[in-house]
Amino acid sequence: MWQLKADAKPKVSDLPPETIDFAHRMFEAARSGHCVLLLAAIDAGLPVDLTNDKGNTLLMLAAYAGHSDLTKELLKRGADPNRLNDLGQSIIAGAVFKAHDLVVRALAEKGADPRLGKPNAIQAAHMFGRKELMEVLGTKEGDIGSEVPTPPSAPRI
Repeated sequence: MWQLKADAKPKVSDLPPETIDFAHRMFEAARSGHCVLLLAAIDAGLPVDLTNDKGNTLLMLAAYAGHSDLTKELLKRGADPNRLNDLGQSIIAGAVFKAHDLVVRALAEKGADPRLGKPNAIQAAHMFGRKELMEVLGTKEGDIGSEVPTPPSAPRI
C-alpha cells in the first residue's frame, strides 16, 4: 500500500502509476473537451485547479483548445481564471492568441485579468489585430506601450 510520511512533501515520483495515469486522462479530457468525464471527476473531488508538469491548469488546457462550454463549467466550479503557467502565460492571453472569442468572453466575465502574463491578453489582441476584443478586455490608454509590436494594418492605441 502506498503511504506518504506526514512531514514529507509529496513528489510526482512518489505517486502510484494509476494516479499518474488518471491525471493524464484528466488533462487529455480538458484538451479534447470531454466534459462529462472531467466534470464528473471534479464533482467527485478532483481539484479544479489541478496543474500538469508545465503549470497548465485544466482550465488553461480547455480554454486554449477552444472548448467554451467546458471553460464555463470549470469557471462555475471555481477554476482560477488568473492562474499563470510556468512560462508566465495567462489563460485569457492564450485564448486571444488562439482566436477563441467565446472563451475570451467567458473568462473576462468571470474576472480574468487581461493585464496578467507576458504577453498579456491586451497586448496579444493588439499584436494580432484583434480589435473586436479590445473593448471586451477593457483596454485603456497606456495599455499598449512602444515595446508591443503593432501589425502593419493596425493603428497604434
